[in-house]
Amino acid sequence: MIRYVAGVDIGNATTETALGMLENGNLIRCESGIAPTAGVKGTKDNILGIIQSLKDAASKMGIDYKALDLIRINEATPVIGDFAMETITETIITESTLIGHNPDTPGGMGLGTGKTILIGDLAQAGTDEKYIVVVPEDVDFLDAARLINENAEHGIQIEGAILKKDDGVLVNNRLKRKIPIVDEVEMIGRVPLGMPCAVEVAAPGGCIDLLANPYGIATVFALNTKETRQIVPIAKALIGNRSAVVIKTPSGEIRERRIPAGEILIHGEHKTYRAAVDRGAQEIMAVVGKTSEIRDVTGTTGTNVGGMLEKVRLEMAALTEQDSKDVFIRDLMAVDTIVPKEVQGNLANEFAMEKAVGIAAMVKTHKLHMERLARALSEELGLPIDIGGVEGSMAVRGALTTPGTDKPLLVLDIGAGSTDVCLMEEDGRTKPIHLAGAGNMVTMLISAELGLDNFRLAEDIKKYPLAKVESLYHIRHEDGSVQFFEEAIDSKLYGRTIIVKPEGWKAIKTKKSLEKIRQVRREAKEKVLIQNILRALKTVSLTGNLNEFEHVVLVGGSSLDFELGNMVTDALSYYGIISGKANIRKTEGPRNAVATGLLLSYLEENGYGI
Repeated sequence: MIRYVAGVDIGNATTETALGMLENGNLIRCESGIAPTAGVKGTKDNILGIIQSLKDAASKMGIDYKALDLIRINEATPVIGDFAMETITETIITESTLIGHNPDTPGGMGLGTGKTILIGDLAQAGTDEKYIVVVPEDVDFLDAARLINENAEHGIQIEGAILKKDDGVLVNNRLKRKIPIVDEVEMIGRVPLGMPCAVEVAAPGGCIDLLANPYGIATVFALNTKETRQIVPIAKALIGNRSAVVIKTPSGEIRERRIPAGEILIHGEHKTYRAAVDRGAQEIMAVVGKTSEIRDVTGTTGTNVGGMLEKVRLEMAALTEQDSKDVFIRDLMAVDTIVPKEVQGNLANEFAMEKAVGIAAMVKTHKLHMERLARALSEELGLPIDIGGVEGSMAVRGALTTPGTDKPLLVLDIGAGSTDVCLMEEDGRTKPIHLAGAGNMVTMLISAELGLDNFRLAEDIKKYPLAKVESLYHIRHEDGSVQFFEEAIDSKLYGRTIIVKPEGWKAIKTKKSLEKIRQVRREAKEKVLIQNILRALKTVSLTGNLNEFEHVVLVGGSSLDFELGNMVTDALSYYGIISGKANIRKTEGPRNAVATGLLLSYLEENGYGI
């Protein structure tokens, strides 16, 4: 009699199936299936992804997925990651504003200071003052250049210009006396007139100096100590720009509102530990490390981190149909990062880079919740559903199908939402550890640090190598190698940084250089994945000494990353550990470990031969 049993691994990003054909007490065939996970891992929304994954495996087996005899799902542990800013400062400026701007093609060079004046009012201007000309959209670049030249000949001191259109170079080329010009100021109608102003443009390839320095701005506008402290966010927003405009009204009021970062309260079995977010991730993780068993994690009320952790708790309560009082955060990972933050009161969407702490929180669900998912799935398919073991234990069983492996074996399952480690001793006993922070957190860091606000683009940057289109017939890969083409590359990609995906190239819409994007990508993986791997090994170690491990096998979707394997090898080789990617069932690579383990554990429990 033939039976069909499927192990289904519900991950944060994908749902994987290992479908076995059993006959006469033996496993005679096994096929794999994969589909994107629908909804948050461990909720009823997962049913759609489970069905798609089962269909994929069943079609390879040549059967209908409803012909299965049993489905065994993993005991899922949902993980939600969010960001807590170290400092949140909103600088609100009434009546006027201080702005910075960095168009692609400013005109002229140098620093110009004076009072702002509409170009149409130059004829009434006095010759005893210096002026910065404001050119609205309805003034043509030819007229703008003509008016500036004519009024300059009549003794009007014109020291700079601010333009609405992208005409900076066109105007500058027609001026008899060159001045710094900043163009593409979208909200030029909000530029206050008759107020002190400074315009600075650096040479091509250079960066502004005076207006990116708080004391430089203080020098230009004769600010006192208190005012200088208040314009620090403005100066920070201008660092690295080729051009800038700063305007100040004497009657303008600058106000700051600060939301405290707050403290994280880590509740252990006998004691509660506190960690201040504004002291960085290192202190937070030091406190996490000395808490033997985390019962729950909360944040101080009225603070940013308190709100973030409460949001995680409420989301998980809604998704798992539990009371928020019954949802407990069992692990936390924090990493230091820098994110762009909009400077309030700007005229051209200026940002300042602010220090932040990225936090991933893991919420452990109780088995009753998984039983609800199993019942719903059983009702949907009309098939018996069984809940198998925890992911780490199942992953190590699946990893043992990799040629060359044997017990004792330590398996690292790096998923989208969590890092799971399991040590299997020679006698078959397992020690699984679940930690917050994995692939999705890396993606969030990349998106935040590059200011992308696009999760899919950040995910592609994480997964694939980069290149720069240097001409219409060649690209330079991030490793320095050059690739030439017989046919011309799309001219829209010229000079752009691209992601080299298997199915084609994808341009990155950012002014960040290839080197900067690569640096952010690798640092994000180092901060999250490598550090979490070391944390996991120390947690599962009997002695706290990583040298006790000899072989470590990588499984999970993140193990397919094009550079992570080498990064892990480099990190673990310091401790004399040999690491490598698994090849589940000799065919699947590092994927399908948990699903295969679920199937194999069923076979072992029921006396089937493998």
